[in-house]
Amino acid sequence: MITKNSFYADPRRGGMILTKKRCVIAGLLLMIVNGSVAFAQITRTQATPAEMVDALHAAFGKHPNARAVHAKGVFLEGTFAPAAIAKNLSMAPHLQYRTLPVMVRFSDFTGIPDISDTTGGSNPRGMAIKFQLGNGKSTDIIAHSFNGFPVATTDEFREFLLNISRSGPKAPHPNAIEQFLGTHPIAKHFVTTQKPPSVSYGTLSYFGVNSFKFINSKGISCYIRYQIIPEAGEQFLTAAQFKNTGDNYLSEEIKTRIGAGAVKFKLYAQVAETGDKIENPSIAWPNERKRILLGTITISRLADNSLEADKALIYNPGNLPKGIEIADPMVADRARLYPVSVKERQQSH
Repeated sequence: MITKNSFYADPRRGGMILTKKRCVIAGLLLMIVNGSVAFAQITRTQATPAEMVDALHAAFGKHPNARAVHAKGVFLEGTFAPAAIAKNLSMAPHLQYRTLPVMVRFSDFTGIPDISDTTGGSNPRGMAIKFQLGNGKSTDIIAHSFNGFPVATTDEFREFLLNISRSGPKAPHPNAIEQFLGTHPIAKHFVTTQKPPSVSYGTLSYFGVNSFKFINSKGISCYIRYQIIPEAGEQFLTAAQFKNTGDNYLSEEIKTRIGAGAVKFKLYAQVAETGDKIENPSIAWPNERKRILLGTITISRLADNSLEADKALIYNPGNLPKGIEIADPMVADRARLYPVSVKERQQSH
Protein backbone atom coordinates (compact mmCIF):
# COMPACT_ATOMS: atom_id res chain seq x y z
CA MET A 1 0.00 0.00 0.00
CA ILE A 2 1.29 3.44 -0.89
CA THR A 3 0.84 6.15 1.70
CA LYS A 4 2.43 9.45 2.61
CA ASN A 5 4.79 7.74 5.04
CA SER A 6 5.64 4.69 2.94
CA PHE A 7 5.12 5.36 -0.72
CA TYR A 8 7.82 3.16 -2.24
CA ALA A 9 7.43 -0.56 -2.71
CA ASP A 10 10.18 -2.84 -1.41
CA PRO A 11 13.32 -1.77 -3.34
CA ARG A 12 15.37 -4.12 -5.48
CA ARG A 13 19.09 -3.80 -5.81
CA GLY A 14 20.14 -1.82 -8.85
CA GLY A 15 23.46 -0.97 -10.44
CA MET A 16 25.21 0.48 -13.40
CA ILE A 17 28.33 -0.09 -15.47
CA LEU A 18 30.66 2.90 -15.58
CA THR A 19 32.91 3.70 -18.50
CA LYS A 20 36.42 5.19 -18.40
CA LYS A 21 36.52 6.39 -22.01
CA ARG A 22 37.81 9.88 -22.66
CA CYS A 23 35.48 12.62 -23.83
CA VAL A 24 36.02 14.41 -27.11
CA ILE A 25 33.97 17.54 -26.61
CA ALA A 26 34.58 19.25 -29.95
CA GLY A 27 31.47 19.12 -32.09
CA LEU A 28 29.00 18.38 -29.25
CA LEU A 29 26.59 21.14 -30.27
CA LEU A 30 22.88 21.05 -29.49
CA MET A 31 20.75 21.21 -32.64
CA ILE A 32 16.98 21.20 -32.84
CA VAL A 33 16.58 18.97 -35.91
CA ASN A 34 19.67 17.00 -36.92
CA GLY A 35 22.01 17.79 -34.07
CA SER A 36 24.19 15.60 -31.93
CA VAL A 37 21.71 15.33 -29.06
CA ALA A 38 17.94 15.17 -28.94
CA PHE A 39 16.03 18.23 -27.78
CA ALA A 40 12.24 17.93 -27.90
CA GLN A 41 9.86 20.85 -28.15
CA ILE A 42 9.46 22.38 -24.71
CA THR A 43 6.05 23.29 -23.34
CA ARG A 44 5.58 26.03 -20.81
CA THR A 45 5.15 24.90 -17.19
CA GLN A 46 1.63 25.60 -15.98
CA ALA A 47 2.15 25.13 -12.22
CA THR A 48 3.42 28.14 -10.29
CA PRO A 49 6.27 27.79 -7.77
CA ALA A 50 3.76 28.23 -4.93
CA GLU A 51 1.54 25.48 -6.35
CA MET A 52 4.54 23.15 -6.51
CA VAL A 53 5.43 23.83 -2.88
CA ASP A 54 1.81 23.23 -1.91
CA ALA A 55 1.88 19.90 -3.79
CA LEU A 56 4.94 18.81 -1.81
CA HIS A 57 3.14 19.69 1.42
CA ALA A 58 0.04 17.84 0.25
CA ALA A 59 2.10 14.69 -0.29
CA PHE A 60 4.28 14.84 2.83
CA GLY A 61 2.58 17.23 5.23
CA LYS A 62 3.61 20.72 6.25
CA HIS A 63 6.19 20.79 9.03
CA PRO A 64 7.40 24.00 10.75
CA ASN A 65 10.91 25.12 9.74
CA ALA A 66 11.42 22.03 7.59
CA ARG A 67 12.37 21.84 3.94
CA ALA A 68 9.47 20.94 1.68
CA VAL A 69 11.43 17.91 0.44
CA HIS A 70 14.54 16.12 1.72
CA ALA A 71 13.65 17.56 5.11
CA LYS A 72 15.76 15.18 7.18
CA GLY A 73 19.49 15.63 6.68
CA VAL A 74 22.96 16.19 8.08
CA PHE A 75 25.56 18.84 7.20
CA LEU A 76 29.26 18.16 6.78
CA GLU A 77 32.25 20.18 5.61
CA GLY A 78 35.18 19.44 3.37
CA THR A 79 37.00 20.46 0.21
CA PHE A 80 36.79 20.07 -3.55
CA ALA A 81 39.97 19.62 -5.60
CA PRO A 82 39.34 20.00 -9.36
CA ALA A 83 40.89 17.56 -11.82
CA ALA A 84 43.30 18.99 -14.38
CA ILE A 85 40.98 18.13 -17.28
CA ALA A 86 37.98 19.90 -15.74
CA LYS A 87 39.01 23.35 -16.97
CA ASN A 88 38.82 22.04 -20.56
CA LEU A 89 35.09 21.43 -20.13
CA SER A 90 34.01 24.65 -18.41
CA MET A 91 35.36 28.03 -17.39
CA ALA A 92 33.42 27.77 -14.10
CA PRO A 93 35.69 28.99 -11.30
CA HIS A 94 35.46 25.86 -9.13
CA LEU A 95 36.69 23.73 -12.07
CA GLN A 96 39.95 25.58 -12.55
CA TYR A 97 43.04 25.15 -10.41
CA ARG A 98 42.54 25.65 -6.70
CA THR A 99 41.00 23.61 -3.93
CA LEU A 100 37.83 25.15 -2.48
CA PRO A 101 35.77 24.56 0.68
CA VAL A 102 32.42 22.78 0.31
CA MET A 103 29.38 22.29 2.50
CA VAL A 104 27.71 18.92 1.90
CA ARG A 105 24.24 17.85 3.01
CA PHE A 106 23.13 14.22 2.95
CA SER A 107 19.40 13.63 3.32
CA ASP A 108 16.42 11.30 3.14
CA PHE A 109 13.57 11.82 0.69
CA THR A 110 10.16 13.37 1.53
CA GLY A 111 9.32 16.50 3.46
CA ILE A 112 8.92 14.55 6.71
CA PRO A 113 11.70 15.70 9.08
CA ASP A 114 11.51 12.67 11.37
CA ILE A 115 11.10 9.97 8.72
CA SER A 116 12.87 6.72 9.61
CA ASP A 117 15.99 5.86 7.61
CA THR A 118 14.65 2.30 7.46
CA THR A 119 11.41 2.96 5.58
CA GLY A 120 11.20 2.67 1.80
CA GLY A 121 9.83 6.21 1.54
CA SER A 122 13.16 7.63 2.70
CA ASN A 123 14.63 6.73 -0.71
CA PRO A 124 16.18 8.07 -2.82
CA ARG A 125 18.84 9.59 -0.56
CA GLY A 126 19.99 13.08 -1.40
CA MET A 127 23.39 14.74 -1.66
CA ALA A 128 23.71 18.50 -2.05
CA ILE A 129 27.05 20.29 -2.45
CA LYS A 130 27.74 23.99 -2.03
CA PHE A 131 31.05 25.11 -3.50
CA GLN A 132 32.38 28.25 -1.76
CA LEU A 133 33.88 30.35 -4.57
CA GLY A 134 35.05 33.25 -2.40
CA ASN A 135 33.82 36.84 -2.08
CA GLY A 136 30.48 35.56 -0.83
CA LYS A 137 29.77 33.65 -4.05
CA SER A 138 28.88 29.99 -4.39
CA THR A 139 27.45 27.38 -6.73
CA ASP A 140 25.40 24.28 -5.95
CA ILE A 141 24.90 20.72 -7.15
CA ILE A 142 21.83 18.74 -6.07
CA ALA A 143 21.71 14.99 -6.68
CA HIS A 144 20.00 11.84 -5.45
CA SER A 145 20.82 8.14 -5.29
CA PHE A 146 18.71 7.05 -8.29
CA ASN A 147 19.83 7.60 -11.86
CA GLY A 148 16.68 9.22 -13.16
CA PHE A 149 13.49 10.99 -12.12
CA PRO A 150 9.92 9.66 -12.01
CA VAL A 151 8.51 12.09 -14.57
CA ALA A 152 9.63 14.32 -17.43
CA THR A 153 8.18 17.69 -16.45
CA THR A 154 7.40 19.87 -13.47
CA ASP A 155 3.66 19.66 -14.15
CA GLU A 156 3.83 15.85 -14.19
CA PHE A 157 5.73 15.91 -10.91
CA ARG A 158 2.98 18.01 -9.36
CA GLU A 159 0.43 15.45 -10.59
CA PHE A 160 2.58 12.66 -9.12
CA LEU A 161 2.68 14.39 -5.73
CA LEU A 162 -1.03 15.19 -5.68
CA ASN A 163 -1.85 11.55 -6.43
CA ILE A 164 0.27 10.52 -3.44
CA SER A 165 -1.73 12.93 -1.28
CA ARG A 166 -5.00 11.32 -2.45
CA SER A 167 -3.83 7.80 -1.63
CA GLY A 168 -4.18 7.47 2.12
CA PRO A 169 -4.74 4.15 3.91
CA LYS A 170 -8.53 4.45 3.61
CA ALA A 171 -8.55 5.12 -0.14
CA PRO A 172 -10.06 2.29 -2.21
CA HIS A 173 -7.79 0.32 -4.53
CA PRO A 174 -6.56 1.00 -7.07
CA ASN A 175 -5.95 4.31 -5.38
CA ALA A 176 -4.83 7.50 -7.12
CA ILE A 177 -1.08 6.84 -7.06
CA GLU A 178 -1.55 3.23 -8.14
CA GLN A 179 -3.60 4.41 -11.11
CA PHE A 180 -0.95 7.02 -11.94
CA LEU A 181 1.83 4.42 -11.86
CA GLY A 182 -0.25 2.17 -14.07
CA THR A 183 -0.13 4.75 -16.84
CA HIS A 184 3.39 6.06 -16.18
CA PRO A 185 5.87 3.17 -16.51
CA ILE A 186 8.94 5.32 -15.84
CA ALA A 187 7.44 6.53 -12.56
CA LYS A 188 6.61 2.94 -11.65
CA HIS A 189 10.20 1.91 -12.38
CA PHE A 190 11.44 4.75 -10.15
CA VAL A 191 9.15 3.69 -7.31
CA THR A 192 9.84 -0.04 -7.48
CA THR A 193 13.60 -0.21 -8.21
CA GLN A 194 15.18 1.96 -5.54
CA LYS A 195 18.46 0.72 -4.08
CA PRO A 196 18.45 -1.43 -0.95
CA PRO A 197 19.44 0.12 2.40
CA SER A 198 23.01 1.37 2.21
CA VAL A 199 25.74 0.94 4.78
CA SER A 200 26.32 4.68 4.78
CA TYR A 201 25.52 7.95 3.07
CA GLY A 202 29.18 7.67 2.11
CA THR A 203 28.71 4.37 0.26
CA LEU A 204 26.12 5.46 -2.28
CA SER A 205 26.45 6.88 -5.79
CA TYR A 206 24.45 10.03 -6.48
CA PHE A 207 23.15 11.40 -9.76
CA GLY A 208 22.24 14.87 -10.91
CA VAL A 209 19.22 14.06 -13.05
CA ASN A 210 19.02 17.51 -14.68
CA SER A 211 21.18 18.58 -17.61
CA PHE A 212 23.53 21.54 -17.80
CA LYS A 213 25.48 23.22 -20.59
CA PHE A 214 29.23 23.47 -19.94
CA ILE A 215 31.10 26.19 -21.83
CA ASN A 216 34.90 26.42 -21.80
CA SER A 217 37.17 29.43 -22.30
CA LYS A 218 37.29 28.78 -26.07
CA GLY A 219 33.51 28.85 -26.37
CA ILE A 220 33.22 25.09 -26.95
CA SER A 221 30.19 23.62 -25.23
CA CYS A 222 28.81 20.22 -24.25
CA TYR A 223 25.80 18.99 -22.31
CA ILE A 224 26.33 17.04 -19.10
CA ARG A 225 24.74 15.41 -16.08
CA TYR A 226 26.58 14.95 -12.80
CA GLN A 227 27.56 11.64 -11.23
CA ILE A 228 29.04 11.49 -7.72
CA ILE A 229 30.74 8.17 -7.03
CA PRO A 230 32.08 7.07 -3.60
CA GLU A 231 35.73 6.04 -3.48
CA ALA A 232 34.71 3.29 -1.03
CA GLY A 233 32.32 1.87 -3.62
CA GLU A 234 28.62 1.26 -3.17
CA GLN A 235 27.92 -0.89 -0.10
CA PHE A 236 24.55 -2.22 1.06
CA LEU A 237 23.36 -3.82 4.27
CA THR A 238 22.60 -7.51 4.54
CA ALA A 239 19.18 -8.49 5.85
CA ALA A 240 20.74 -9.34 9.21
CA GLN A 241 22.55 -6.00 9.41
CA PHE A 242 19.41 -4.12 8.45
CA LYS A 243 17.48 -5.67 11.38
CA ASN A 244 19.92 -4.00 13.78
CA THR A 245 19.59 -0.48 12.37
CA GLY A 246 17.65 2.35 13.96
CA ASP A 247 15.55 5.21 12.65
CA ASN A 248 18.58 7.52 12.45
CA TYR A 249 21.28 5.02 11.56
CA LEU A 250 22.54 6.91 8.50
CA SER A 251 23.25 10.21 10.26
CA GLU A 252 24.76 8.34 13.20
CA GLU A 253 26.93 6.21 10.92
CA ILE A 254 28.29 9.13 8.86
CA LYS A 255 29.30 10.97 12.04
CA THR A 256 31.21 7.91 13.22
CA ARG A 257 32.75 7.37 9.78
CA ILE A 258 33.95 10.97 9.54
CA GLY A 259 35.45 10.69 12.99
CA ALA A 260 37.61 7.80 11.76
CA GLY A 261 38.75 9.47 8.54
CA ALA A 262 37.72 11.49 5.50
CA VAL A 263 35.01 10.30 3.11
CA LYS A 264 35.79 10.88 -0.56
CA PHE A 265 33.72 11.05 -3.72
CA LYS A 266 34.69 11.49 -7.36
CA LEU A 267 32.62 14.09 -9.21
CA TYR A 268 32.09 13.26 -12.88
CA ALA A 269 30.40 14.89 -15.85
CA GLN A 270 28.53 12.39 -18.01
CA VAL A 271 28.52 13.88 -21.52
CA ALA A 272 25.52 13.69 -23.85
CA GLU A 273 25.74 12.17 -27.31
CA THR A 274 23.43 11.58 -30.26
CA GLY A 275 19.84 10.88 -29.23
CA ASP A 276 20.23 11.66 -25.53
CA LYS A 277 17.31 13.50 -23.94
CA ILE A 278 18.68 16.78 -22.65
CA GLU A 279 15.37 18.20 -21.46
CA ASN A 280 13.87 15.02 -19.95
CA PRO A 281 15.24 14.06 -16.50
CA SER A 282 13.16 10.87 -16.36
CA ILE A 283 15.33 9.21 -19.02
CA ALA A 284 18.82 8.26 -17.86
CA TRP A 285 21.58 8.47 -20.43
CA PRO A 286 23.24 5.16 -21.39
CA ASN A 287 25.93 3.88 -19.05
CA GLU A 288 28.38 3.80 -21.95
CA ARG A 289 28.39 7.59 -22.28
CA LYS A 290 31.76 9.25 -21.72
CA ARG A 291 32.47 10.42 -18.19
CA ILE A 292 34.98 13.14 -17.41
CA LEU A 293 36.46 13.48 -13.93
CA LEU A 294 35.74 16.96 -12.60
CA GLY A 295 37.47 16.50 -9.24
CA THR A 296 37.47 14.96 -5.79
CA ILE A 297 35.16 15.85 -2.90
CA THR A 298 36.78 15.18 0.48
CA ILE A 299 34.40 15.33 3.44
CA SER A 300 36.38 15.66 6.64
CA ARG A 301 34.25 16.95 9.51
CA LEU A 302 30.77 17.49 10.88
CA ALA A 303 29.34 20.97 10.38
CA ASP A 304 26.96 23.04 12.49
CA ASN A 305 23.64 21.18 12.44
CA SER A 306 21.64 23.60 14.56
CA LEU A 307 18.19 24.76 13.46
CA GLU A 308 19.63 28.20 12.77
CA ALA A 309 22.34 26.78 10.50
CA ASP A 310 19.83 24.56 8.75
CA LYS A 311 17.54 27.49 8.01
CA ALA A 312 20.45 29.63 6.79
CA LEU A 313 21.94 27.16 4.33
CA ILE A 314 20.18 27.12 0.98
CA TYR A 315 20.93 24.91 -2.02
CA ASN A 316 19.58 25.93 -5.42
CA PRO A 317 20.39 24.11 -8.70
CA GLY A 318 19.97 27.42 -10.53
CA ASN A 319 22.82 29.01 -8.55
CA LEU A 320 25.30 28.82 -11.42
CA PRO A 321 28.56 30.62 -12.26
CA LYS A 322 29.80 31.71 -15.68
CA GLY A 323 30.63 28.62 -17.69
CA ILE A 324 27.57 26.59 -16.65
CA GLU A 325 24.04 27.19 -17.94
CA ILE A 326 20.63 25.60 -17.46
CA ALA A 327 19.90 23.04 -20.20
CA ASP A 328 16.50 21.60 -19.25
CA PRO A 329 13.39 23.48 -18.14
CA MET A 330 12.96 21.64 -14.84
CA VAL A 331 16.12 23.31 -13.51
CA ALA A 332 14.60 26.73 -14.19
CA ASP A 333 11.38 25.64 -12.47
CA ARG A 334 13.33 24.33 -9.47
CA ALA A 335 15.32 27.56 -9.26
CA ARG A 336 12.06 29.51 -8.99
CA LEU A 337 10.53 27.08 -6.51
CA TYR A 338 13.36 27.08 -3.98
CA PRO A 339 13.04 30.73 -2.88
CA VAL A 340 9.31 30.19 -2.21
CA SER A 341 10.02 27.15 -0.07
CA VAL A 342 12.93 28.85 1.71
CA LYS A 343 10.86 31.93 2.57
CA GLU A 344 8.07 29.72 3.90
CA ARG A 345 10.29 27.69 6.23
CA GLN A 346 12.11 30.79 7.42
CA GLN A 347 8.78 32.18 8.58
CA SER A 348 7.65 28.95 10.26
CA HIS A 349 7.48 28.67 14.04
